[in-house]
Amino acid sequence: MDTNFQPLDAARYEKALRRFDEANSHDPNTTMSSEGPRPRELLYAEWLTDWVLRLCPEASEELRLAARSQHLCRWQVPRQSYPMTRTGYLQWRESLKKFHAEKAGEILREVGYPPETVARVQSLNLKKNLAQDHETRVLEDALCLVFLQHQFADLAAKTPEEKMLDVIQKTWKKMSPAGQNAAAALPFGLKEKALLDRALKSVQ
Repeated sequence: MDTNFQPLDAARYEKALRRFDEANSHDPNTTMSSEGPRPRELLYAEWLTDWVLRLCPEASEELRLAARSQHLCRWQVPRQSYPMTRTGYLQWRESLKKFHAEKAGEILREVGYPPETVARVQSLNLKKNLAQDHETRVLEDALCLVFLQHQFADLAAKTPEEKMLDVIQKTWKKMSPAGQNAAAALPFGLKEKALLDRALKSVQ
């Protein structure tokens, strides 16, 4: 990781991170970590930040802020608030992106970030210009890697194999070559590695 990173205003940057983490600390859902159960979205933000910096040690201040706020207060827009259909799922996902960007923007403005910084962080939250924007690609890779490292095994344990193969293929296609290389180096369990190998035979 880049130990030479210097935000334009260190106090403002640290305050924004604290505000993001404080908001996510209220998540009533928990995920088990090495430290015991922790608020799910707080832990997720840490995982995502870690992957962003592993993939891009020179990440800009805006990318770091976007990573920390990507799932900000996600539990406030439950899946059940949309129809339990494929269309409803896609509407929910699109609504979530806008919700996270709006929440991040509120906090960034409150701690004193200028409009252009807020707009850039929100653009990353919304994953705009994914094909051409390097930092958006880094964020997308990091999102996929968090899933593969921390959520893949649990999902595979409760999902039919054919559906799981489709999930893996879609995830793989979202990633850049750098993201795929990082994914291939993850220490998967035997079941997950077998699923991954089978899924990727048809996307090579």
